[in-house]
Amino acid sequence: MMPAYAPFPSQDIQALEDHAQWLLSEIGIEFRDDPVALDLLSGAGALVDGTRVRFPDGLARDLCKTAPAQFDLQARNPKKTITLGGDHIVFMPGYGSPFVTDLEQGRRYATLADFQNFVRMTYATPYLHHSGGTVVEPTDVPVSKRHLDMVYTHLTLSDKPFMGAVTDPDHAKDSLDMARIVFGDQMKSVPVLQANINVNSPLVYDGTMTKALRVYAEAGQCVCISPAIFGGAMGPVTPAAVAAQTHAEVLAGVALCQIIRPGCPVVYGSFHNTMSLKSGSLTFGTPEANLVTFALGQLARRLGVPFRSGGGEITSANSADGQAMSESVSALWSTVLSGANQVWHAAGWLEGGLTMGYEKFVMDLDICGALLKMINGMDVSAETLSKPSYRQVNPGENFLSTDHTMAHFATANFEPDIAEPGPFETWQENGCQTAEQRAYSRWKGLLRSYEPPEIGASVKQDLDTFLADRKSSLPDEWY
Repeated sequence: MMPAYAPFPSQDIQALEDHAQWLLSEIGIEFRDDPVALDLLSGAGALVDGTRVRFPDGLARDLCKTAPAQFDLQARNPKKTITLGGDHIVFMPGYGSPFVTDLEQGRRYATLADFQNFVRMTYATPYLHHSGGTVVEPTDVPVSKRHLDMVYTHLTLSDKPFMGAVTDPDHAKDSLDMARIVFGDQMKSVPVLQANINVNSPLVYDGTMTKALRVYAEAGQCVCISPAIFGGAMGPVTPAAVAAQTHAEVLAGVALCQIIRPGCPVVYGSFHNTMSLKSGSLTFGTPEANLVTFALGQLARRLGVPFRSGGGEITSANSADGQAMSESVSALWSTVLSGANQVWHAAGWLEGGLTMGYEKFVMDLDICGALLKMINGMDVSAETLSKPSYRQVNPGENFLSTDHTMAHFATANFEPDIAEPGPFETWQENGCQTAEQRAYSRWKGLLRSYEPPEIGASVKQDLDTFLADRKSSLPDEWY
């Protein structure tokens, strides 16, 4: 119910679009190691000089016109199908961390068991609507086979929408083949999985990404185009330049998707942030990055495609402390207010994305739940205004025992799992536990209570067979 916040006047947004077009036509975008992509772009009217592609005025935007403004991403459980676009918002967990941490074992390399744990917790919470992709890197599995275990986990331990592999076109094909075992002919007409295509910013698409993009686009599956720009490194330091460059890079990727398959469902993505110009370290939740988020929301709506924010609860903090939560809430607030349709990294992110924190994950869930309750607005009706309550009490008396309070007390307010209201003495008697310590107990309990979703025996057997056969055909490669 909350309208998207659009702080920039139309002339500023037009100036950003004009600069993006200047980048596309004058500077151009590199498409490397993929002659097929170059031929497709040339055939659509782009000017190809070696691997440099320039888009004449208006071409990229015209090609993007066939992209849908809104679409459903089907889940294995139809009740959990999500809508991307319009006034819908989807939260999903962190992505890509090679490390995990918790209060018991500390920081360590992530394993397949950790990956499975985070998929279980994502499935168990109502505040995350999408199972994610490479939630953490299962580093105990060979790189050549890792994607198989991750897709298998999403398909069996959850029934929410998920992401496939993009690190190799064959990995992308494996993801589609596994999804077909579950979804069958449904995949011919609707998207059931999502690909994250990272732009090698500044202004470069590498062959690994475009070849994976082509696999998903040809199959009519959802493609998210995600430039990754840190001001001062992969683009100029100023927010306006980061926004315009992001727009140019997105337009090029969306255009390629539409050339391959007009109507291919796409998401306008971004992973933009600032960096400390003193140390070179990445910084998150900053005012400059938040301004870019707002600008990109406006640009995506003008383009008419769903928008993925630059990040959710992201932070450079090394533990789930005050810095972590301050930066995370700052980033998430701007993301939600910007009108983002899909919020990646909404739970678990620490250390600039290098680490997924178990405690941070459940602490973030509380924030996600509270924001979701808020943006759904309030019901103004005879029931919620409750005239009878005023007849049950006199002026100066409290409303705790009225019929209305008794009927609604269990659902009236959002109840966080980690926050602990109450007097100092009670907190002291309970051991003076910090929020992070209470979060430790919470994620442990979440995993203990996990119950997997049902999956047909024959489908499960076919997945098991595919997994075993495909793994046996691949050598173990660790890089």
